[in-house]
Amino acid sequence: MTIQEISTFNLALAFIPVIAVIFILYRWALEASNAVYAVIRMLVQLLLVGYVLAAIFQAQSAWIVMLVLLIMVTSASWIALGTIKTQRLKLYRHAFWGIVLGGGLTLVLVTQGVIDLSPWFEPHYMIPLAGMIFANSMNSISLATERLYAELARGIAYEKARAIAFQAAFIPVVNSLFAVGLVSLPGMMTGQILSGVSPIIAAHYQVVVMCMIFGSAGLSTAYFLAFAKSDILHNEA
Repeated sequence: MTIQEISTFNLALAFIPVIAVIFILYRWALEASNAVYAVIRMLVQLLLVGYVLAAIFQAQSAWIVMLVLLIMVTSASWIALGTIKTQRLKLYRHAFWGIVLGGGLTLVLVTQGVIDLSPWFEPHYMIPLAGMIFANSMNSISLATERLYAELARGIAYEKARAIAFQAAFIPVVNSLFAVGLVSLPGMMTGQILSGVSPIIAAHYQVVVMCMIFGSAGLSTAYFLAFAKSDILHNEA
């Protein structure tokens, strides 16, 4: 079984619901311009990354793969703190090390233990898996940070606010665990099935993905909430 190629015209059809949503945002006086910018940026980034990844896969260089991972972590750490722009620089190191330790250790376990890559940096596996891990760590830290500051603004003690923030950050992750296989077939499983891989093998890989998402998001968020305490409380004082 081969993947069916998508023509430029057919690709354009996918933007019909996007245009409809942007029109609704505009008519309801919401941030339509920000949505347009996000869609354009998504399109440009994905088209460019396709060419970049093709070159990286062909190069088969460990140093290039590690550089890509560093760029991913650096970007994810900055984006994660987008909800608290005034404190972004001060808390950046905590988000960075949270993603490096929580996400990085999970990535090492999965690629070197569970899948046992050969070579260890195999970019076809390493980069997509790292992307999923770092993105989920980023989202969890972002949700936790926003909720933490909201609770602190209400006068809640840090320890209680931290627990509320951690739980709030895990809502999307837990919901995805409940929904997988019943409501949705996640990206990796769908992609493997479309490419002709046995659904059983695809399911095994998806179990690994769900475990690594759960673990990396939890570890990264816990590290951030624990070690950023002094800087956050100093800012609140």
